[in-house]
Amino acid sequence: MNTQSVASKVPAVTLSFWIIKIAATTLGETGGDTVTMTLNWGYLAGSALFLGALVVLVFFQVLARRFHPFLYWATIIASTTAGTTMADFADRSLGMGYTGGSLILLAGVLIALALWYWSEGTVAVETVSTPRAEAFYWATITLSQTLGTALGDWAADSGLGYGGGVFVFAAALAVIAALYFFTNISRVLLFWTAFILTRPLGATAGDFFDKPVSDGGLAVSRPLASAIIAAFIVLCILVLPQRAGTHSDTSAKAA
Repeated sequence: MNTQSVASKVPAVTLSFWIIKIAATTLGETGGDTVTMTLNWGYLAGSALFLGALVVLVFFQVLARRFHPFLYWATIIASTTAGTTMADFADRSLGMGYTGGSLILLAGVLIALALWYWSEGTVAVETVSTPRAEAFYWATITLSQTLGTALGDWAADSGLGYGGGVFVFAAALAVIAALYFFTNISRVLLFWTAFILTRPLGATAGDFFDKPVSDGGLAVSRPLASAIIAAFIVLCILVLPQRAGTHSDTSAKAA
C-alpha cells in the first residue's frame, strides 16, 4: 500500500491561521451588527442575507480543486456574520435567552461532529478534501460560530462586561495553547475547542469596539470598525504564509 500526501481544501492550522480567524470573528460581530442594528435590517433579514452569502461561497469552495486563501476566508467571514445574526435572532427575537440558546447550539455542534465522525471516521480538519467532508466541515463551523456568539453575549451580560469577556476567553485560549504544547491531549479536541472559543473572543472584542462608552465600549462606529478589521484581514492574507493542510492518503493500493 502506498502512502501519499493529499492537499486539503482548508488551510494548515498555524499561528497565522489563528490570527486571521480571531480577526474574522471580530469582523463577523461588527459586520453583522452593522447590518442588523446600524442599517436596521433586523436579525431575521440579516440572517437571510448572510446565510445566502454563505451558501454561495460554500458552493464555490466545494467546486474549487485546491485551497484558495481569499475564497476560504471570505467563507469563514460569511459563516461568522451569519452566526452573529442567527444567535441574536434566537436569543433575542425568539426569546430563548443566552443560556437556552447556548445549550441548544452546543448540542447542534456536538451532533454535527458526531455525524461527521460517523460518516468519515474522523473530524480532523486536515482530512477535508472531499465534498462530503467539506459539507460537514462548514456545517460544524457555522454552528460553532453561532454558539460562540451566544457564549460571548452570555459572558458580557453576566457581569464580566466586554473587556472582562475578552480577558476570560483570551485566558481560556492560552490554556488551550499550553495543553497543546505540554500535553498529549487529542489535537482534534483541542482544535475544535479553540475554534469555538475564538468566536466569543471576537464577539466580545467587536462589542468592545462599537458599544457606547456608557456600556463599557469604545464607541467606534460599526462600519468604521468593520472596515478597519477587513483591511487588517486582507493584509494578513497577503503577508502571512498561507498554505493548504495535508494528510496521508493510504487508499492507493500497491499493484
